[in-house]
Amino acid sequence: MNYKIYVDGSKHNLEIPKNPVEIIEPKKVAVFNQEKLIRKSLINPIDSPDLHTFLQDKKNILIIVNDGARNTPTQIVISAIYDHIKDKNIKFLVALGTHRNPTEIEYDRIFGKYYKEFEDRILCHDSKNDEMTNLGSTSRGTPVMINSEVTKADAVIVISSVEPHYFAGFTGGRKSFLPGVSAFESIEKNHSLALLDKAKILKLDGNPIHEDMTEAAKMVPTKTFCILTVLDTNDKVFYATSGDIHSTHKIASNEVIQVFAPTVKEKADIVIAINQSPLNKNLYQSQKGLENCKSILKENGVFILVSSCKEGIGSNTFYELMASSKTPDEVFQKVKINYKLGYHKAAKFVSFMQKNKLWLVSEIENDVLENIFIRNFTTLQDAVNEAVILKGKDAKVNLIHNAGITVPRITDHK
Repeated sequence: MNYKIYVDGSKHNLEIPKNPVEIIEPKKVAVFNQEKLIRKSLINPIDSPDLHTFLQDKKNILIIVNDGARNTPTQIVISAIYDHIKDKNIKFLVALGTHRNPTEIEYDRIFGKYYKEFEDRILCHDSKNDEMTNLGSTSRGTPVMINSEVTKADAVIVISSVEPHYFAGFTGGRKSFLPGVSAFESIEKNHSLALLDKAKILKLDGNPIHEDMTEAAKMVPTKTFCILTVLDTNDKVFYATSGDIHSTHKIASNEVIQVFAPTVKEKADIVIAINQSPLNKNLYQSQKGLENCKSILKENGVFILVSSCKEGIGSNTFYELMASSKTPDEVFQKVKINYKLGYHKAAKFVSFMQKNKLWLVSEIENDVLENIFIRNFTTLQDAVNEAVILKGKDAKVNLIHNAGITVPRITDHK
């Protein structure tokens, strides 16, 4: 049977012979005027004064925004708040965490028509070289060292979006501070908690990563107003909430579950997970598609991750660890002995590959991936053909078109 699939906006044909196929998609939602939704949230904030009142006596405003790794509609939010900020002394701080600086194309996508107007007031967080303010440590021992632009400001506006996240539960909100604008050592310590079993996708209560991030955000002394959006599969805002950074995040996370965590009938022998932009730019980011969808694969199944990875591997730390190990077990031993930022990524990869096959359809050279126990294919059709031969003509196939934001569940989320 022929299936239409979309990769990076282009339509392709995929032939799957007689295997039973279940196509898994997020719930469809109605999208109205995006800016109007955001404006409405600004005048009906959660556990906070409205934005006008919040900014009334504030002079120096810092606006923290996401980088190019998220499709947050920053420019639409700026349009919605423009009248509130245009006469203020404002700066923008791009919450890079440990990511690279945006490209010019990404700057245009983030700020849109406002890029040229605010270009000289846009700063990019540098986790290793920027001036940091030490706010103490969390109860889990994470040093809370925040970019000093935060503590120098009279007020902070956080602009972010909420999506499933494979170890923090969800993106957005408190993540703008940690890891967004934190020192490298703060990020490394926080992310080491990803090795714990309770650091799971769609989970907040009891999640050590989320609780550590939340504790760090509560230590920030500067008054903060948070604007969160939830986007549909076409990156259009269908929900917006504003106000307290913690209250808004909890509410937005519930909206995400309703739309992006569909239930499926049963686990499959073969899972085809397609990453869309921007999560397909490199292997480091692409792994999120695996984490989102791995729970619907039977043990000893074949997981085919479609992700172009035009920028290659991404952060090399996890790759070097895996490539220097002869077996997945050896990777685990090295992680336990000396954790470094990025090692959690390696641990997640190999824990999956101990019981399943991971195949990638990408532009990365085959031998580069063979070094880390991953088989690469040039085309999805070739990968599917071989998977069907391996698992049989009756093998069930689950197909996910947007694996970066879809989290299928076999049972109700708990």
